[in-house]
Amino acid sequence: MKKLLLIAVAAFTVMAASAQVTVRGSKPLDNFSFTVKGGMVSPFQHYAFWPAARGIIGAEIRKQITPVWGLGVEGEWTVNTSSWQKEHSVWGPHSANWFDHQFVGMFGTWNLTNAVWGYKGTPRTIELEAVAGAGWWHAYRTGEITVGEVTAKIPDDNSWYTKFGANANFNLGKSKAVTISLKPAVLWYMGQGYSRGTTAYNANKAIVEIEAGVTYHFGNSNGTHHFVLCDKQYTQDDIDVLNAQINDLRGDIDAQSKQLANARKQIEDLEGKLAECLRHGPEVVVNEVDNSVETLETNVFFKVGKSVVNADQMPNVERVAVFLKNHKDATVSIKGYASPEGSIEINTRLANDRAAAVRNLLINKYKIAANRIKAEGQGIGNMFSEPEWNRVSICIISNPKE
Repeated sequence: MKKLLLIAVAAFTVMAASAQVTVRGSKPLDNFSFTVKGGMVSPFQHYAFWPAARGIIGAEIRKQITPVWGLGVEGEWTVNTSSWQKEHSVWGPHSANWFDHQFVGMFGTWNLTNAVWGYKGTPRTIELEAVAGAGWWHAYRTGEITVGEVTAKIPDDNSWYTKFGANANFNLGKSKAVTISLKPAVLWYMGQGYSRGTTAYNANKAIVEIEAGVTYHFGNSNGTHHFVLCDKQYTQDDIDVLNAQINDLRGDIDAQSKQLANARKQIEDLEGKLAECLRHGPEVVVNEVDNSVETLETNVFFKVGKSVVNADQMPNVERVAVFLKNHKDATVSIKGYASPEGSIEINTRLANDRAAAVRNLLINKYKIAANRIKAEGQGIGNMFSEPEWNRVSICIISNPKE
């Protein structure tokens, strides 16, 4: 018997493994159901089934792990409406209790329909499941037994049981939230009891159950009462294509990482060159002396952070204007500077504004033609050791010699 059971379990496992489908991930509280059931039970042998049948009621809580596999717990109670007191019965002497046997245990289910034909995304209207379980068996005794002149109370009996059966499921409605099941099974008493010396899985120690059940499947996080398939079913060709795309993306990332490293190296080189320039100040370019041109130079100084020509510097501007008026061919180049304090952005703007300030005075106040004036900012100046002297516009006048 044990070998047959092992063979059956192995067969179920192979079928389930071959029929697994890709379903969406479930949350821990998904795919739970609750069942109420009832029917009749009768000893496996030595009794006529229907005359010895008595009622049984019970309930189940199940968690469906996959569309094929499920686990659950159950409780069942037999209703004492008939007598099972023959010599070979392990169910004990007659009890005055309404409920004289209790079965509480765990069970597993294998959905043979899904295992063989695969799960299609919603339960079929009719499905067949195999069931196997084990648990605690308890008999409530209230009778007495008399041997000669001695009468003794019969104690309650405890043991364990195993159970094998099937569920024929009828899934109702569009949502398949309710299932009606026919649930035949055989339950074996695994203790010694009143048939001491008999082996396990002995027909004298078994009962047949025929029950019907109504199951409600609680709602899931996916909005249904059952498993749903993934939106995309991937074949091996699909997986190969995705792997190739992943490898291409990895190659792109490596190439971009190299480009980024090169860009960072260039930035570091430029920052080094900029720091070197700031240490040494602007580069003075010395051109070859042109003896045909006379050059004169004057400076207009500014307050810190300012680009407005103060009154004390106006004579320097006027000196340039008078020379340009007296020499009609002369031109002037105005170069604005800022001292090293402050940010590069602010100092660049100040240098441009200081050159423009002198240019605008020459044009607007002294009416010098704009085409005779060139003005541009030179950024941070480092011509003089005193920082305030570098806040300056240097006016270089060029006058052709006759």
